[in-house]
Amino acid sequence: MILERIISGCGVTAVEGDTSIRISAVCNDSRKVVPGALFVAVRGFASDGHSFIATAVEKGAAAIVFDDREAALAQLESCPEKRVTLVHVESSRYALAIAAANFYDNPSHKLTLVGITGTNGKTTTVTLLHRMFTAMGYSCGLLSTIANYVGMKGEEAVNTTSDPLTINSLLAKMVDAGCGYCFMEVSSIGVEQERIAGLKFKVGIFSNLTHDHLDYHKTFAEYLRCKKLFFDKLDPDAYAITNIDDRNGMVMMQNTRAKVVTCSLRSIADHTCRIIEQSFEGMLLRMDSRECWSPLIGQHNAYNLLAIYTAARVLGAEEEEVLVAMSSLRPAPGRLENLRGPKDISVIIDYAHTPDALENVLKTLREIARDREIICVFGCGGDRDRSKRPEMGKVAQRLADRIIVTSDNSRTENTTDIMADIKAGMDLSGKAKSLFIEDREQAIRTALMIAGQGATVLLAGKGHETYQIIGTEKRHFDEKEIVEGIFNEMN
Repeated sequence: MILERIISGCGVTAVEGDTSIRISAVCNDSRKVVPGALFVAVRGFASDGHSFIATAVEKGAAAIVFDDREAALAQLESCPEKRVTLVHVESSRYALAIAAANFYDNPSHKLTLVGITGTNGKTTTVTLLHRMFTAMGYSCGLLSTIANYVGMKGEEAVNTTSDPLTINSLLAKMVDAGCGYCFMEVSSIGVEQERIAGLKFKVGIFSNLTHDHLDYHKTFAEYLRCKKLFFDKLDPDAYAITNIDDRNGMVMMQNTRAKVVTCSLRSIADHTCRIIEQSFEGMLLRMDSRECWSPLIGQHNAYNLLAIYTAARVLGAEEEEVLVAMSSLRPAPGRLENLRGPKDISVIIDYAHTPDALENVLKTLREIARDREIICVFGCGGDRDRSKRPEMGKVAQRLADRIIVTSDNSRTENTTDIMADIKAGMDLSGKAKSLFIEDREQAIRTALMIAGQGATVLLAGKGHETYQIIGTEKRHFDEKEIVEGIFNEMN
């Protein structure tokens, strides 16, 4: 594709060189530069792409996009003989996203793109939307924390919101494969870093906003601002679906140009849902004026299902068709997965890793388990937001009968220090009913050994993850395998 077309809309302030050259690839990693490529110099947290401009030129880059002119020119002094087009832009991050969209011929304009943002529920919502629309006969794509799918072909995902090149290349594959829809998780960090710039969303969904990612955003106000930006940038012909039961539900809609559609479990809204009854096998819901059964459980899943239902309805699906398809949807991997074992023990595996998510899950289990024992096994990630650790300790103390604090992905932090942060949120009564076991497998084994008849054991924080990161090592760690192995020993 011609460079002039690729950099259209990138916020170009100056160009030196030939814009009629053909570009073979767009990249922001000097290791991936091929002859004729456009290299975009982006500042990262670990390194600055401007430091690799000379390397990119030596490898045959035909054009360089940068936002730090002084740094770029300093790099180019080491390769004066090389002829390369220089493109100065206001923001390299924004330029990368627009260039990626242009290079792949703006695939988001050729299918119906649905994005969801919020603290909790994103993965479940997009996964179930993908399954439901597939069941209704549509070819669909999925961009999520767990995996990316082109139709039914999947690959493991790295980030909640991938980089712009990955997003647009996957969207282009979806278009080529005949997909009519794509359902995508949109993170606050992805919005702030311009990863979704240039994408055309038909539907934006807001789930909820609670404590998370403050290690990155620093303040809750900044976290909210980044979430809200997603809706601020929706086109006038898009739909903005919001959960008005969340106190920030309408705040998100303040500056959107999209058509606002409200949903609620508590009050009057465009679309409503009520839980009539529930057990570990599922729940009976009243969605608008119709009843339907779902194998999912918990109020938070009722919100997820309401979001799915509302999105399908604004996209033109018939009510009957949606309710029938919803009734067969199974939970997303690692989201309230239920394993039954000896002594009628139920082990619930869930990704809950924020105070609000842990509270939602424990409240759901308390409603279903009633007076039966609930044992909560959880930890917190290392090198991440420390302020939520004592809050999660408080939640577990309040809602669980017994607690085992253990490791999650400790990364380069000392697990003992992380557990101490969690313990700081507990009073004497909480500490009295808690055990502190660093080894997560041993913590799980202990929980199952001390569980009484009919007890419920919640394993929170890992969910779909089949690994554990300790230090810089990523080890295989599959909680389902571990639980099933212990159950076999107990039989």
